[in-house]
Amino acid sequence: MEITGTGPAGMTAQARLLLSYKGERGAFMEQIKQTAPNPMGTEPVGRLLLRFALPSVVCMLVNALYNLVDQVFIGQGVGYLGNAAAAVTSPVVTVILSLANLIGAGVGAYTAIKLGEGKTENGQRALGNLFTLQGGAGLLVCALGLLFLEPVLRAFGATPDNLALTAQYAAIILLGAPFHMLSIGLSNLVRVDGSPRFAMGSMMAGALLNIALDPLFIFTFGWGVRGAAAATVLAQALSVAAMTWYFLRRGKTLRLCRENLRLNLAVCREAIPLGISSCITQVSAVVLQTVMNHSLVYYGDRSGVGGDIALSAMGIVLKTSSLLLSVCIGVMIGAQPILGFNRGAGRPDRVRKTYLYAAGIATAFCAAGWLAVLLFPRAVLGLFGIGDPRFMAFGVRCMRVYLACFFGAGFQVVSTNYFQSTGQPLRASLLSMLRQVILLIPLLLVLPPFLGLDGVLMAGPLSDLGSDLVVGGFMVLELRRLGRDVRRWRETNPAAQTLGS
Repeated sequence: MEITGTGPAGMTAQARLLLSYKGERGAFMEQIKQTAPNPMGTEPVGRLLLRFALPSVVCMLVNALYNLVDQVFIGQGVGYLGNAAAAVTSPVVTVILSLANLIGAGVGAYTAIKLGEGKTENGQRALGNLFTLQGGAGLLVCALGLLFLEPVLRAFGATPDNLALTAQYAAIILLGAPFHMLSIGLSNLVRVDGSPRFAMGSMMAGALLNIALDPLFIFTFGWGVRGAAAATVLAQALSVAAMTWYFLRRGKTLRLCRENLRLNLAVCREAIPLGISSCITQVSAVVLQTVMNHSLVYYGDRSGVGGDIALSAMGIVLKTSSLLLSVCIGVMIGAQPILGFNRGAGRPDRVRKTYLYAAGIATAFCAAGWLAVLLFPRAVLGLFGIGDPRFMAFGVRCMRVYLACFFGAGFQVVSTNYFQSTGQPLRASLLSMLRQVILLIPLLLVLPPFLGLDGVLMAGPLSDLGSDLVVGGFMVLELRRLGRDVRRWRETNPAAQTLGS
């Protein structure tokens, strides 16, 4: 029978029936999605970690590569003074990262735990609060940084020779602070929402844009270090735009809505402490970079190497180590929502297995990369196109000495993040401070007066080795506790062997 009637808005009865059917079907499918078991609690851990970690690893590698490419183009287009300017600006970037991780890592860990507990509304509020907090903090950093730019850069180790270039680079980086902060926080929540590939894609799109714009801005337009900074900011803005669209249109569990942009003090009080360890890591890095920059300039000038050469070479060594760490951080980021969800869901067996897989992968890769860098340092340094023999000689020595005990860095990264992801902020904060604040900074102050520039280099392996031992001790105790929890869980869950593991 054909229905020919129309409604008050001129809509045919067939159209009304069709829309009604679509609405009921959409509601039914949404109910199925909400009641279906979350794969983070059921899918085999090895496969799940691979699915979450691989996009994060690719994303972090591309991100680290485009930072390294920045240095390559700056070195070839401006020279070692340009690389020195980027090294002095590094603490400014780290200040931005510290606030971004305080909010972003905390909200990410909080949201994963709440989703594991089945409290979706808390996660929705956390997403809205993240937008408000990250955007506001980024604008504040930008305003304060530009207002006090020159004294800040001098405090971070700028020399009369590189101050002008450093100010050009840092000013544009500060203008992009809101985008930088939002890109970090939103990528965490996209992964928590179960879309690690989208997080990877949005970050990779930004990274590839940066790599494409670098030669255009630096060489074709002749913008020098300003061009490198502008390319970075535009890349971050693109990533933020993509992830904002995701939460407006495609979010699986988390959706961005206006009412959740209003700050919720209960969410903030619970979420932000979970990001303290990540923030402390970055704040420690600011202090460390400041002390190191001044030490390199002071003892470099007195050793015949030259302060700007020492500063530039160490900047490249640290960028190289960050490339190795990017894989470990990618594994860590992939493991974070799995750890948080299963901690909230009361599955200690999956928590332990996730940590062991993640720590094993990160440690193996970091050790292999460390060995390659120590065997072929000239090949790495040669990428930067700096032919000064003093630079090359010091760069080789810097890379081999400073990174001599870097092989355990992957284990440290995953272990520290484990405590943050499982809601243990005090331990995570202590371990975050261990290498940089408790060991490396004091060694940078104590050794150089006796050993000169070599003392700056020796501080690296000594702090790496000491922190490996302490973090290892903490994890032995934690794994024993997890083992007891797993045994109790299996005793109280007779069907445990049939659940995802």
